[in-house]
Parts: sequence; C-alpha cells; structure tokens
Amino acid sequence: MKTFSLWLITFILRFYFRLTLRLDAPDVDKIPAQGPLIVIANHTGQIEVPVLATLLQPRKITGWAKAEAFDNLLLHWVFWAWDIIPVHRGEADISSLKRALRAIEQGSIFGIAPEGTRNKTGRLRRALPGTVMLALRSGAPIVPVVHWGGEVFLKNLKSFKRTDFHLRVGEPFKINVEGVKVTAEIRQQIVDEMMYRIAKILPEEYRGEYSDLSKASETFLVNI
Repeated sequence: MKTFSLWLITFILRFYFRLTLRLDAPDVDKIPAQGPLIVIANHTGQIEVPVLATLLQPRKITGWAKAEAFDNLLLHWVFWAWDIIPVHRGEADISSLKRALRAIEQGSIFGIAPEGTRNKTGRLRRALPGTVMLALRSGAPIVPVVHWGGEVFLKNLKSFKRTDFHLRVGEPFKINVEGVKVTAEIRQQIVDEMMYRIAKILPEEYRGEYSDLSKASETFLVNI
C-alpha cells in the first residue's frame, strides 16, 4: 500500500510540476545515490520539498514536519508515504530526533532547513543551531542544496503563470569538532558556517543574513 501511494504521489507531482514549473536543476545527480546523508537547504516552504522528493526518486528522502500539519488528511497521507517525522516545535522532542537518526542510519536522505521556519521572501534568515545536533549525532555527510524562484510560485499559480524554479547542489562536507567543547556559541558558529555554504551557491540577492561572504569561516567544516 505504501509503495503504491509513493508511486501515485510521485506521478501526480511530476505531472503537476510539468504544468506549473520551468525546472532548472542541472546538477541534482551530484547528490549521492546511496548511503546516509543530510541535505541542508534554504526554505521558502512552497514547492522545494516536493520537487526535491520527486527528483530524487527512487532514493528515499525524509525529514521533519510540524506535528499540526498531520491534522490535514491529504498531508497526512503524503507524509505517511514519505515517512515524514512529526516534530513538536517549541519543546525538546527527543523522540523525533531518535527517529531521524534511525532513518539516516538506515540510509535515508534527511532533508532539513537550518533556518527553522519558512522564508517567504527567499532571502536567507539567521539559522538556528538545531541542525548541528542532528549532524553531530549522526556523523553523516552533509550536502547543501539551494533553490530560488519558488518564492513566487503561489502568486504565479493564481495568475496561471509557470514559475522558473532553479536548484543547485553544493559540495559534500562533514563537521569536525574533535577536541572542542561544543557550547551553544560553537553550535551557532557551526550552523553559520553551514549557511555560508548555502549562501555561496545562491544568487547574491538571495543571501540575506549571509550576504557578506568575507565573514564566512570553515573552522568546523571538512570537505569529503
């Protein structure tokens, strides 16, 4: 049943995106075809998740979604098919962290937006450090994926216009904190370093809080 649901959702979304998008994703094949992986991305919250999930099929991809979203019957069905993990925001949801770590260990791609919430303008916000905990606990490689254009998707849809949606993939890296006590300040520095990796492959007008690339450091990032 789940396999059929996944096939049906993928089929519907691919057809839908052919009608509504002009997709520009020339290097999506840089994302590894197997093995544990964390994908970090900017987050407008309109179409990037379903686009990436369909592009990467049959590779299994999952992530977190706010628990309230599961109250919507359609979203509940989609999230069930994709094995999306509900998370209760504003509290220490250890269960959702454990499920995420298990999914990564089993070879899934885990997608996460370090900004923590939707960015309706498309310009980067200051990231939250929660991504760092997942990355450190899992030890998985991290690949930055960026997108732009989707922030006007709903507006274009209302006007029956197709949206130019661009997607680019950066180079993989890991986090190395050997010999360092990981404080709240260090976690914020690490996530900022991760966000500069995202900013570097975004067009300048979308870099927002991370526009000044001269401030980028890579103290805790190691290329792989």
